[in-house]
Amino acid sequence: MNIKGHFETITRHKLLVMKYCFACGLYEQGLAHDLSKYSPTEFIPGCIYYQGDHSPNEAERLARGYSSAWLHHKGRNKHHLEYWIDYSINKTGLDGMKMPLRYVCEMVCDRVAASQIYLGDKYTDASPWEYYERSKTHYLLHPETRALLEELLKMVRDLGHDRTFEHMKYLLGCEKDY
Repeated sequence: MNIKGHFETITRHKLLVMKYCFACGLYEQGLAHDLSKYSPTEFIPGCIYYQGDHSPNEAERLARGYSSAWLHHKGRNKHHLEYWIDYSINKTGLDGMKMPLRYVCEMVCDRVAASQIYLGDKYTDASPWEYYERSKTHYLLHPETRALLEELLKMVRDLGHDRTFEHMKYLLGCEKDY
């Protein structure tokens, strides 16, 4: 169990996402980002399965067959695409619902910060896109949400995260849907 390591990792991540959310004008979301990670339901498994270079949820999932921390986390944090999975309107099964712009922007900030925290010196602005690209085939995302997320992650890759956050601030300031 690594209490200190886990606490420092989630706190560095939270502060970095907060900085990026502030750059986009998402002040409340920046302050509230990932507060559930400090709850006993998420914090204790995080300490037990801590590895430092990737999410402890993966190790918990391997050990237990599921991650109690992730099940708790995804249901309380609207910047995760999994929060927006519901039964489809035409009753054909589960589907991704369209995410509000503010949460897509927070998700981009989250992915950039997570890549920086876990990759350290190996991080490049291509890292968030590369991580997404490895997993995108199994994501249940609304088509418009997928298109926007991919556009923003490619923008991070091609133009850098600072310029992308400026663009997201502009989009959020327009107060129109994507």
